[in-house]
Amino acid sequence: MILVIAEQREGKLNRASWEPIVAAQQSGQPVKVAVLGGQVGDAAAELAGASVTEVLQVEHGALAAYTADGFVQALAALIRAEQPSHVFFTHTYQTRDFAPRLAAALDRAIITDVVAVKPHDGGFAFARPMFQAKLYADLVAEGPAPHLVSFQVGAFKVDQVHRGSAPAPLRQVAATVDPASVRQKPEAPFREAKQAVDLTQAERIVSVGRGIKGPEHIPIAQDLATALSAELAASRPICDAGWLPMERQVGSSGQTVAPKLYLALGISGAIQHVVGMKGARTIVAINKDAEAPIFEIADYGITGDLFEIVPAIISALKE
Repeated sequence: MILVIAEQREGKLNRASWEPIVAAQQSGQPVKVAVLGGQVGDAAAELAGASVTEVLQVEHGALAAYTADGFVQALAALIRAEQPSHVFFTHTYQTRDFAPRLAAALDRAIITDVVAVKPHDGGFAFARPMFQAKLYADLVAEGPAPHLVSFQVGAFKVDQVHRGSAPAPLRQVAATVDPASVRQKPEAPFREAKQAVDLTQAERIVSVGRGIKGPEHIPIAQDLATALSAELAASRPICDAGWLPMERQVGSSGQTVAPKLYLALGISGAIQHVVGMKGARTIVAINKDAEAPIFEIADYGITGDLFEIVPAIISALKE
């Protein structure tokens, strides 16, 4: 049995949580899903729409605000009780914070940032990128079960999740947490003033690269994003230059995204950027350089001046 740990914040399910469920379903093994928090009924009910054995609501007042101490305690107890062969997570910032410590607490192997699962000698091998995705390695976890595995955002498509003909059973689990042993004192999550954005949750993204030429042209991309009800993002050089805040950077040193639509404006397609957005369902690239690497992964490509093409697209969208 594979246990998937879903992620929620303030009762809202992280959209990327569906991706390890897809990976688990495609493995052919029975699947359970657990979601942790103070009150997670709504998130659990949403997860019950998937074709899984059951959904576990792991609730405790000490889990209402995320802390690594609290989550490790609760998950270690849950995993020991359920005895899965594997525990799957989404490779989010939160998972990166607590999962290594959880593996140490359980004395079990962990493989992170996985993009594919392959049959291997009666078990599984997990593919993950190495050297900024210049090559991929197939890794096999050693030692006793359970093995912990986190999946790169976008590695599996959310719309490939198998839905059940009826809601999966829900089971409430009283979490094992000693509040006195929780050392962290969580503060309110960071918010970019009046423009808070989690690009991993965006269904449509308009992203700009050096082809935008200067900060004075950013409003062109913003107008397109507004017309598409999309979020605005950028490659690293744009954020390094201060034209857009770092929170909007996509790539190996920024956010990894998997929207339904990714529109790349003036982005060449360097590997450092591609690893952050290649999981998009549909990629549209606009670049005046016909040899730009971005066209190798784009579903649709337009060779031309973005300062002519983008206004025409905006005009068409407003008609």
